[in-house]
Amino acid sequence: MVKSTTRALSEVLDQLEHTLEGENVSIEALVNGLGSHAFAPLMLVFALISTSPASSMPGVTSVVAITEFIIVVQMLAGRSTLWLPAFISHRSLAKNKLCKGIAWLRKPVHFVERFLKPRLTMFIKPPWIYLPLVLILIVTPCMLFMEFIPMSGSIASAAIALFAAGLLSRDGLLVVVSIAALATLPLLIWYLGFA
Repeated sequence: MVKSTTRALSEVLDQLEHTLEGENVSIEALVNGLGSHAFAPLMLVFALISTSPASSMPGVTSVVAITEFIIVVQMLAGRSTLWLPAFISHRSLAKNKLCKGIAWLRKPVHFVERFLKPRLTMFIKPPWIYLPLVLILIVTPCMLFMEFIPMSGSIASAAIALFAAGLLSRDGLLVVVSIAALATLPLLIWYLGFA
């Protein structure tokens, strides 16, 4: 299980890297590698995949959007382990692209970790934690259409990653930043798509 430390993000990447075997890696293997009970690390991993160069694989943004939606629904329902439908869990991703994505993420993750620390922890507990979760429920269905707007899916995933990183590091300030990012996301996407 990933510990809630300021290195929690790097630890998630380390765990993810250790799960990569064979030419293709199934979503089920990623979930099993990180632990089906580890909702925040799983949310972070899928968001980072869609933020990294691995998002260039066709359909990745849609798979990530559906997976994040399911994760949040089960978090709100109070489930202790994650369940994913077969059409998601049996989906495979190319190992070489995932490895490139992880390598690309290392530098920004290390930079962000320098500023993370437990603070404003009220925002990672009820009732405040429900606000970003509901915003993610609103944003993720929209991500299905973001495949057609360059960069938009990655921006949405980055906002979700901020929230997951805040949970992992117990940094309420980062959760507040993610709330602001998620709330302003529709305006940003509209600008990218129609301006």
